[in-house]
Amino acid sequence: MTLETSIQNKINTWLTGNYDTDTKHEIQKLIDTHAATELIDAFYKDLEFGTGGLRGIMGAGSNRINKYTIGTATQGLCNFLKAKYPTQKIKVAIAHDSRNQSDFIARTTAEVFSANDIYVYFFKALRPTPLLSFAVRELGCQSGVVITASHNPKEYNGYKAYAEDGGQFVAPDDKAVMDEVGKISNINDVNFNTIEDNIELIGEDIDKLYLDKMASLSVSPDAIKNQHDLKIVFSPIHGTGITLVPKALEMFGFTNVILVNEQIIPDGNFPTVIYPNPEEKEALTLALKKAQETNADLVLATDPDADRVGIAVKNLNGDFELLNGNQTGSLLVNYMLSAWEKEGKFTGNEYIVKTIVTSYLIDKIAEAKKVTCYNTLTGFKFIGQIMTELQGKKTFIVGGEESYGYLVGDFVRDKDAVVSCAFIAEMTAFYKNQGSSLYEALIDMYLEYGFYKEKLVSITKKGKTGAEEIVAMMERFRNNPPASLGGAKVITLKDYTLQKETNLLTGQVTDIELPKSDVLQFITEDGSIISARPSGTEPKIKFYCSVNTVLASKNAFAETEQRLEEKIGNIMEDLAV
Repeated sequence: MTLETSIQNKINTWLTGNYDTDTKHEIQKLIDTHAATELIDAFYKDLEFGTGGLRGIMGAGSNRINKYTIGTATQGLCNFLKAKYPTQKIKVAIAHDSRNQSDFIARTTAEVFSANDIYVYFFKALRPTPLLSFAVRELGCQSGVVITASHNPKEYNGYKAYAEDGGQFVAPDDKAVMDEVGKISNINDVNFNTIEDNIELIGEDIDKLYLDKMASLSVSPDAIKNQHDLKIVFSPIHGTGITLVPKALEMFGFTNVILVNEQIIPDGNFPTVIYPNPEEKEALTLALKKAQETNADLVLATDPDADRVGIAVKNLNGDFELLNGNQTGSLLVNYMLSAWEKEGKFTGNEYIVKTIVTSYLIDKIAEAKKVTCYNTLTGFKFIGQIMTELQGKKTFIVGGEESYGYLVGDFVRDKDAVVSCAFIAEMTAFYKNQGSSLYEALIDMYLEYGFYKEKLVSITKKGKTGAEEIVAMMERFRNNPPASLGGAKVITLKDYTLQKETNLLTGQVTDIELPKSDVLQFITEDGSIISARPSGTEPKIKFYCSVNTVLASKNAFAETEQRLEEKIGNIMEDLAV
């Protein structure tokens, strides 16, 4: 078995270096069984921070999540923090989700921080990602880490690093952290010598502070009081949502929360689902079954680290239907802005934030309400960045992204499924109190602002070869953009790598005032927007299709939806992917 020299050298380093016996045995077993593909994938590169931090398959190797890659990342982060805060006593907070090895990896992270004389607030049991963001801010930390791979399959784990504002690192600090990690060329440079006095366990006290602040944001307490027995089915899908979502719903005043018992025990094997992703209908199978049995009003399901939430509501036929992230986000924005408008709370200084691949229905709603809507690159860290920049200057109401992540209030700097569950339930109670439903509210929103339909198509390309295919695909679109999509001429190309917007009719080029990112957007003459983007956390290339038209009446809803669905299908055919 012959491997590239660089890969073989890394393997040799791990076999002869200061790594534990189990790790060396795992590598040697791959060598003995001539598992070339596995060895290449495990060693062809070092894990890097993407839009969601460090994420990968657990196992031995430089491109895997293990004690040593986590230790290296933490040592690099320590070195960065010491350079950035040379005169301060540095503090960090650490949390973890329910994944296999998450507690061990979190403990390893805490040990390296402590060994570097950095004080650690360590959640003594699993907690949602948004609580970590809250803790960083509340405890005056300079950084934080949560061990999670979000909604990825059970083989994965990850490491999300946070800055002192409670948001994930952004430029230039993200690059500076990566540079510090890259400087560590020998595992002996990582300090694993724990100082236990530098580690403090935290838990329920932080929970209470967070829940109290969240409850203070409620905008329709009277509706909840009238509809307190709203039937809400909730599933944490074996993750951290069980620790706080039921408490949050109770604090808001809901008294009839029905748990999916088969999925309330945290379990990193996610035994009842194929993929612990609330974006997928399969992951909500048991929750939907429970909802049908109990004639529930609302289904809520959170991913393993409880920063994303999927929902289902009854459609016009009385059947449960899953709403996508754009629909839920648009409803939430419309609800919050309408509530603020009704209460006369607008001062002209309010704003919301979304990403460039999230429904532009949200922009239209914000425009109608005379509220500023900022668009950011994909990744909630960019939403958090704007919130931090505008803190004390403008008032943040709500924000979100199409990948089922939303935020209400400004005491967290990441997507938050706990606060989102509470407000989605409140929103449902509000409309029920008016004799309506969330689904009917969706249609009413389309009638007022236009029928926007979005669809995400993801194509998986695994390993080194897959990564190369994704690069080639993006170059093909960049150099030869499609002339038309879905029967409509493409009139604008936005290239966020080049930071240029080109009018394909006139050739006029203007600058894009956002950081560089490997995203292409095609805009057609009829207002369709198609975005192509390699994932920063998974071996995928993603295509976001958004089409829209006027909805003439409620009776025309089904026919109009079908037309838009067919148009999306035609667009994907034209892309030939």
